[in-house]
Amino acid sequence: MSDTLVERAAAIDTATLSDALDKLGIAGQCLGIKPLDPKFRLAGRAFTLRYVPVGGEPGTVGDYIDDVAPGSVCVLDNAGREDATVWGDILTFVANKRGIAGTVIDGACRDTALAREIGYPLYSRSYSMRTGKDRVQLDAAQVPVMIGGAEIAPGDILIGDTDGVIAIPQAREEEVVTLAETIFAAEERIREAVAGGKRLDQARKDEAYHLLQRRDA
Repeated sequence: MSDTLVERAAAIDTATLSDALDKLGIAGQCLGIKPLDPKFRLAGRAFTLRYVPVGGEPGTVGDYIDDVAPGSVCVLDNAGREDATVWGDILTFVANKRGIAGTVIDGACRDTALAREIGYPLYSRSYSMRTGKDRVQLDAAQVPVMIGGAEIAPGDILIGDTDGVIAIPQAREEEVVTLAETIFAAEERIREAVAGGKRLDQARKDEAYHLLQRRDA
């Protein structure tokens, strides 16, 4: 099914979306989360997963993938841990086969070669070979999670590009995307003006460039 807001957001780079979030006072920048490959692009709605350290009887790390709808983004909150991976090549293989849009992890992944080979969009804080089995376990699915300082709820829009990942709250997605489109158009006019011979400082002044991301009083 078509998702117009996701499609509109996907047409805008994360830097411009970040400016729109700043202007609206929304902390949606997933800081420290980077693409495994700078060519990766990601767009979809969040399917969230929260991990905790193993306590008592060890639980599972990842038997949820068959419940994730095609086009969704798997969003894994492992509290930034880099010593226990929560995503590997089997999950990459199945997610790609099911048409899942990508994965975002506040923590580490492993088996990165397959994601690079097949172009599966994988964003994380780091990667290594060390398993999360018997170190962490899945605590809850489809609950609010924290990724790089941004709170993400199920159904929020996730956009990823070379610079990282942006989370757009579902309750304000129309407002954020519309404002980002306005900012993008203003920056395009600045580029066109400079290409036509205008000084950059004047072109920026004409478009109130320095106010584009500033939060309204």
